[in-house]
Amino acid sequence: MKTILCATDYSKNSEAALKYAHSLSLEIGTTLKVVHVFDYPTLLDNLSLKAEDAFPDIEGDAYKKHHSKLKKFCTRILKADLDDLNIDIEAIENKSVVHGIISSVKEAHVFLLVTGMKGGSALRELLMGNTTRHLIDTSPCPVLAIPEDASYNQIKTIVYATDFEDEDIEAIKKLVKIAKPLNAEIKALHIHTQNEDAFKIKEKGFKKMLEEQVEYNKLSVEVLLSVATFDSLKIYLGDIDADLVAMLERKEKGIKKKWFHRDFVKRMEIYGRVPLLSFNELILEKFNNMYYEQKNI
Repeated sequence: MKTILCATDYSKNSEAALKYAHSLSLEIGTTLKVVHVFDYPTLLDNLSLKAEDAFPDIEGDAYKKHHSKLKKFCTRILKADLDDLNIDIEAIENKSVVHGIISSVKEAHVFLLVTGMKGGSALRELLMGNTTRHLIDTSPCPVLAIPEDASYNQIKTIVYATDFEDEDIEAIKKLVKIAKPLNAEIKALHIHTQNEDAFKIKEKGFKKMLEEQVEYNKLSVEVLLSVATFDSLKIYLGDIDADLVAMLERKEKGIKKKWFHRDFVKRMEIYGRVPLLSFNELILEKFNNMYYEQKNI
């Protein structure tokens, strides 16, 4: 069975992410795994002249403490005993929050990683706001960032921000795997500043690739002509009552692709109304190359 992984730091943001991930897992019919990354203290962290028990089990005690805290957190937020829910929990010791989460993603063969958009916690705990960027850059699966005040509603409409590039096709294929069990509509949206002939040719070619490579009858392509791309996007999301925004993190950034650059995530956080699903172009490219290599063996 497929697995959704939710990483938490116990902040308000991660509370919303947990509720969202749990509801989504129920609707899709997947297992939900909740993880918390911590770094246990060393003997030097608590150095004192006071006599203490020799060779305390720092690692074992830390794991029990964080596992218990994680269980209580999930029980409180989801208002149910974990034994009655299809949820796995894991407290992970790792000095690198990102490495801890990604190792769990790979080990559990996770197909979707859910986090809060922003967050804050004690020293050496999971700082979700600072790690989301790195998770998007390194995660082998899509990363879904949930705003603090977001609540889960049935996902009916997903907007995919496209630049009509070949790489968008692969991202949309993965998006279809999420949308299909939800019976959700996907709107591939492009916001363009000029309606020149070269653009029309590119749009026509992209639509043809979609028809040939993606089988999903609830997929459409829409184009907006505007010089204020982000403002137009916000208006569009409100007009169609979008439940989710998806985008491809591109390896090449330029003036013509400015609304795909790294600042996009920050601007979506400020907007803070719609969950943001990110695909990593380099990761998609890596797995596509592996697929074709295996196919040709």
